[in-house]
Amino acid sequence: MPLRSAGAPGGLPGPFWWLWGGTLVTSAGGFVVPFMAIYLTTVRGYSVFFTGVTLTTFGVGSGIASLFGGILADRVGRRTVLLASEVLTVAGMLGLGLAHGRVPVLLFTLTVGVGLNATRPARAAAVADLVAPQDLPRAYSLIYWATNLGFSMAAVTAGLAASHGFLLLFLVNALANLLAGVMVYLRVPETRPPPESAGVTDAAGAQRPPHRAPGFPVLLGSVLMLGLLFQQPLVALPLTMTGDGLSAADYGAAMMMNGLVIAVLQLPLTRLAGRLRPEHALAVATLVTGLGMGLTAAVHGTVGYGATVVLWSLGEIVVWPTCMALVAALSPPDRQGGYQGWFLSVWSVSVALAPVLSARVIEASGTTAVWGACLCLAVVCAGCHLLLARLRGERRAEAVPGERASATHS
Repeated sequence: MPLRSAGAPGGLPGPFWWLWGGTLVTSAGGFVVPFMAIYLTTVRGYSVFFTGVTLTTFGVGSGIASLFGGILADRVGRRTVLLASEVLTVAGMLGLGLAHGRVPVLLFTLTVGVGLNATRPARAAAVADLVAPQDLPRAYSLIYWATNLGFSMAAVTAGLAASHGFLLLFLVNALANLLAGVMVYLRVPETRPPPESAGVTDAAGAQRPPHRAPGFPVLLGSVLMLGLLFQQPLVALPLTMTGDGLSAADYGAAMMMNGLVIAVLQLPLTRLAGRLRPEHALAVATLVTGLGMGLTAAVHGTVGYGATVVLWSLGEIVVWPTCMALVAALSPPDRQGGYQGWFLSVWSVSVALAPVLSARVIEASGTTAVWGACLCLAVVCAGCHLLLARLRGERRAEAVPGERASATHS
């Protein structure tokens, strides 16, 4: 059962706010990853190829951690995984800042990738344990807001810190993760429900694995497509704008609108989306995203591209937290971590596939084709979300007679 705290800020339990605070701290102190390529090439003098291998190693560690971090959160506990991941991150950051030689750099980069990402499914599962179902979209939205707010702060302050030496970046990043670990240790209890509290999810009394949970494969399919969509501002948009005669500074100005929209409108828009069924809110947000990206093929100038960024950013605000809330709704109580891990792993796969697929489309047909494909993908995704609403509705309808029969026999 969700744990509730009377009088807690915003109606959410106290331990949630400590998780939220830890997210803000680690995001604001996340200096290293955005500067990894610069650090490896300019400070350490490694080749562009080795830098690419190192970043790929980080991605591999991230993908592994997303899946197995969730599984471990179900087996050994959310709190245990959260603490272990922060310890791994601190060790990896310090080691990477002091490492010399290719092998140590790769090993510590892998450690950082695992540490930073194992915490994500464990935190998502803990939030699902702590917060009542009707409040989950708002709770995940607050986590997402803290992540983006912290990242914006890090982008500004990391550049200033780097002027005093890159080792300072690693030290501050390690300190941020250490502080987040202390917050979990002191203020966040273990939230994993005992096995006997887990819901029975099929007629035989056995729990379904993720691939057999009603509607979950449909959600994962839509997540794969959504990941492809949301990578295009990083992959296709800069090529589109430079091809239109604009500069890198113009691209930065347009993308700045994304951070501003999230910072200002995340919370009010989440409250507005909360009036709809999660699947319907997700379908609307996906269509808004697709419209914004589709219009990118028709606009010109920094203002025009900035307007499309604002449009798809409105969709982004709703998509990520609503997806996490739906994963929580589809998960048995004691398998929240594993389901969130599958969700994050599929998202990671889409992030890895997006640059390759986009490059092939651009080489064959130009950037306009990419934005047309984004609009088509968004329509298909919205259809998946409406299908999910129907599947969940049928599931609830099947459950009602059983509940009534149980009540009659009692």
